[in-house]
Parts: sequence; C-alpha cells; structure tokens
Amino acid sequence: MTGRRSSRGTFLPSRTRSVRRTLLPAWALLACASLAAGCGIVPGATGGSGGGSVTVMTWAPENTRATNKPGMPAMARAYARWVNSHGGIAGRKLNVLTCNEGNDGVAAAKCARRAVKEDAVAVVGSYSQYSDSFFPPLESAGIPYIGGYGVTTTEFTRALSYPVNGGQPALLAGLGKELAAHCGPVTLVRPDTIAGDELPELLNAGLRAGGHEPAHDQRAAEDATEYSDQADLALRQASADPARTGCVIPALGERTNIFMDSFRRARDTYPQVRTAAVLGSVNQTVIDASGGRSGPYEGSYLSGWYPVASDSRWDGMKKVINEAAFGDNRVDPEDAGVQTTWIAYTVLRAVLEQIADGEVSTSSVRRALDGGLEVRTGGLTPPLRWRHSGLLAATGFARLPNADVSLQTVRQGRLVPATKGFVNVAKTLENAG
Repeated sequence: MTGRRSSRGTFLPSRTRSVRRTLLPAWALLACASLAAGCGIVPGATGGSGGGSVTVMTWAPENTRATNKPGMPAMARAYARWVNSHGGIAGRKLNVLTCNEGNDGVAAAKCARRAVKEDAVAVVGSYSQYSDSFFPPLESAGIPYIGGYGVTTTEFTRALSYPVNGGQPALLAGLGKELAAHCGPVTLVRPDTIAGDELPELLNAGLRAGGHEPAHDQRAAEDATEYSDQADLALRQASADPARTGCVIPALGERTNIFMDSFRRARDTYPQVRTAAVLGSVNQTVIDASGGRSGPYEGSYLSGWYPVASDSRWDGMKKVINEAAFGDNRVDPEDAGVQTTWIAYTVLRAVLEQIADGEVSTSSVRRALDGGLEVRTGGLTPPLRWRHSGLLAATGFARLPNADVSLQTVRQGRLVPATKGFVNVAKTLENAG
C-alpha cells in the first residue's frame, strides 16, 4: 500500500446509464489487443444475441514496486469467458473491462473515469487504496462499487459501495482478539502510508477486547527491498518481556514475504517470538515458497475472510479457473484477491438474474442491491445484504454486511483452520476508533 493525501469527494446525484454495446475506436482496440495490457478487454465479449451485453470494470495494481493484485482482473476476464461460453447471465453477454490502478491516485481516478466513459454499470471485484480518488467519478455517474478488497475504511461508508468482506478492519480486529490470549508484547509492522495509518487502532481494538495492552506501532516503507533494521527493531520490542512470548505481525502486503526473509535471518539472536499475519499478505503459495514447515510461518496465526482454499466450497471457482483461465498462473485460487473477485462476480450475477429481462443500468443495479437483495455464496460468506441498519450503522462501518473472519494457523507447513467456523467481530469493530 502506498498513499498520498487527496481531498475527499462529495456524493453527487447519480444519472442512469443504460447498457448499450460498447464501441471502441480503432486505436483503442489496437492498444487493448493484449489481455496483459492495463486497459484489458475480453475479446468477443461485447454484443451477443438476445439481451445484448453488460459492461463492467475490474481494476487492481499490476507491475508496481508495492502491492500487486494481477490475479483480480485476470480472474474477472476468466469469469467473463466462462459465463459467455455458457450463454451469458440472464441471456446477456458479460463485457469485462480491466484497468491497471498502478498503486497511484491519479491512475485510480483515470480507471474510474474510463468506467464512466465506457458505460460500465458497475466496478466489480477490485483493489485500490485510493478511494478518495476513484469514488468521486463513480459517484458522479452513479456507478456502484461491488466487492472492493476493503483496503481502507472508506469502502465501508460510501453509499455506492457494496463490500463482500470485512476488509482490513475485520482482519486486524479478529487477529488482535485471537492473539490477546497467546502473546506477550505485540509489534505491528505496517506501511508508512495513509492506508497504513488506519491499521494500529483496528488491531488494538481486537487486543483490547481480549484484555491486552496496545501493540507497538512500527512503520516501514512498503516498497523496500529488504527489512533488516525493521526486523531487528520488531524482535527487540516483541521480546522485551522475558516472562511472556511476544508476537510480531507484519502487514506489508506483497512485501510481507520480504520482511519475513529479513526476520528469519535475525530471529536467532533474540528470544523466541511468534508471528501472525493477515491473509492477502500471506497465503499457502507464499508459505510453500518460504520453506513450508521449516519456514518462518510455521505456527503462525492468520486471519482471513473466507474458508481455507482447500475447502470444497471453492470447487465452483476452481472449475471456472480450470476451464477458462487457460493456465494463467496469476489466477491463483489461494489468493484472497482472486477469491474476493469471484465472490463479487457472484453478487453481480445475482443482481443481473434478479433484473432478468428488464433494463440493466447503473440505477437498476443499485435498486436491486439497495432493495433487499440477499446474495448467497455457497457458504463462503454469510448471506450478503446491504442496508444502513444494525450493529455497525452508527460506526465507521455502516456499509459492512459481513463481519465474519476465519482464523487459521500454519501446521506442518499447511494452512489449516484454527477454530471451527467463522468468528464475528462486529462488536469489536464497533469499539474501534
């Protein structure tokens, strides 16, 4: 996560944008010929018989020095290929535009403006920490943001945001609540960014719920190539109490594994400490690459939004990946971004099936979401429904429909459930801030 402060946009009246066939000028078709390009589009996905086509966009950072989520747009393209090969959704072809958000506020705003220009009826399953940059263009056009990754708390307050998970707030609060009973001093190593500034209080809300003192807040550059100094400091802080085993929690996104490499080299000179992380920073692929059972994650606690990737509830997603991703290794079923995009498109499918043969527009998509539509995801999440009511309505998480987290641990090099089922952190989040 990187960050530069920008002015917060205001909500402007939305305008209805009817679905129509998207026509690209010749230069745009040439520029977007490659699926790997930042302005990707699924070839042959426009038009179609019967109900025509529905245009949506998915964006995420790719090829940056910080956190990258190339699997999210790649998953969106695979999903479009799959549904279109099976007759579309409610008789309509799905036209997926993709955009490289670049971990940059200007680029995020450009992606949003492109969604407006291309008549997208929704932005689906995307990642960006620059909510102050992309929400104003979307809001001015009334375009809903379905299934964002939840990098910032803003995604849980905006009227046109329809999250599918509890984002970073739920992950940190759930992790803190679990670790309170197992850790002595806790050190959080997090990005020195605007988005990173939100993380300590979320973790501390969970620690407080378990009767634990606040964590040490340690900032680090998110695009560093090594973290020797930060690893030494984290270990020193976490081992300050010889009577209790401390815990170190790196929350550096894609750079977490680089931090852990420095941490592994430094830890032998300090007393034993435990590690913990949030899924999205660490998954089974990362654990395998770092040594599995002999690596630095063995015994770690991790919090996530969904069941472990080996759970049979992911079989539907894996079938689509096998049939439509064509061996694209960016579409990793272990990746929380890929999983979030899958669930977001599950929501979109439910919306389009409810609209059926009616007009599909930004307004009709919002009406379906705001009108009490309940989306079931086969047990990957609780039933999703968006409304301004309930426990979190008076907090900074009024749009959050899913405060469940899964707690996992690394045992014999494999991610396995640490508890049975999900843990709900709604009350913990209510006390955050």
